Amino acid sequence: MAVQPNVVIVDAYAPTRRLAPEFHRAGYEVVRVQSTPEPPLVYASSFDLSPYAANIVHTGDLSATVDAVAAYRPAAVVAGGELGVELADQLSEALGLHTNGTALSPARRDKYRQIETVRAAGLRAAHQLLVRDADQLARWHRELGGRVVVKPIRSAAGDGVSFCATPEESVAGYRAALGAENVFSARNEAVVAQEYLVGPEYVVDTVSRDGQHHVTDIWKYEKLTANGILDLTTGLRLLPRHGEAQEALVPYAFEVLDALGIAHGAAHLEIKLTPDGPCLVEVGARMAGLDMPHYSRECAGEAQLEWIVDAYVRPERFAARWKESYRLRRHFVSAMTVSPVDGRLRGYPLLPVVEKLESLVEIRPVVAPGGRLRRTVDDMTCPLIVNLSHEVAEVVERDFGTVRYLDGPSFYDVEE
Repeated sequence: MAVQPNVVIVDAYAPTRRLAPEFHRAGYEVVRVQSTPEPPLVYASSFDLSPYAANIVHTGDLSATVDAVAAYRPAAVVAGGELGVELADQLSEALGLHTNGTALSPARRDKYRQIETVRAAGLRAAHQLLVRDADQLARWHRELGGRVVVKPIRSAAGDGVSFCATPEESVAGYRAALGAENVFSARNEAVVAQEYLVGPEYVVDTVSRDGQHHVTDIWKYEKLTANGILDLTTGLRLLPRHGEAQEALVPYAFEVLDALGIAHGAAHLEIKLTPDGPCLVEVGARMAGLDMPHYSRECAGEAQLEWIVDAYVRPERFAARWKESYRLRRHFVSAMTVSPVDGRLRGYPLLPVVEKLESLVEIRPVVAPGGRLRRTVDDMTCPLIVNLSHEVAEVVERDFGTVRYLDGPSFYDVEE
């Protein structure tokens, strides 16, 4: 009797829920591995185990987890999210599968090591400091001058990030981040300070196989200053594959992938286009979150989801197409609202206006009426997402501007 082929996904939670069905369509069962005994609180109530043939919980004994995974004779081990990157490297290496290996695995998760590894490869990289104490940080900031970004070495979604104009602000950001519980329900054990990179910020999403890198989608962050946060994300704009910025970003992105040993699977690179050229903010060796691959697919026909499957279980198809460029059939912006207040939300009085926008695809309330509204300071405290798409770019531009115009104190009905 033939054995059903399997693929293992490490830390598949709600943000990457669409990946398992893609492997199912290719004829594979999917086994889920959970890298922590308990799921992070941010995911605890929002993931579904029904798409998975089994759920293996890693309790710290790597040999035991390798044996449990090996019993399914997987064709591939894939990182389903940032938290699962290192365990996916360990499992794929131990099982002799296509792997990025463990030699550079820490540099793919530790933001300080990541930038130093990129610098060692001769690429443009931010000035930075692994903070040991407050006095060291204050001295470094004074010597560097200008604005500084302080953030935990392992986190995501803007959690714990501070933009600091003075050494005193840097020290306050360091003290707030160190030891705090991050988005993955772990304590921040270390903090890095980096120069503030001036310029627009972009995302380059890729999938690789045997060191051959394919660009699946490119995005530009829309930002503003609010609630004491200098660069608060208020939108994600999907860009065509080619353009002046894209031609500068992509070669640099590929060099970063090579420097970090990301030869197989997905990557999500955030890059600033500074006056001195592209410079890495950070990279995740996994597929993008925020449902970005789904929206890219809706606009271009396919994205990271399909390309990940090709890279791992349809390598001939990947090899035949990896140099192709995606083409946009529709334009897309994800608009993120910014709450200026804390309190219990009664409702969104101006939502009927948003519902009439010509390019509206969906409204995704992160905070529903009756829930607790918090001042928006990062991606995790965005109260409402408005997704816009249309064949004509100008229609999306107009409607995104309308959302930005409507969003403000009067957009929220909050109990005092």
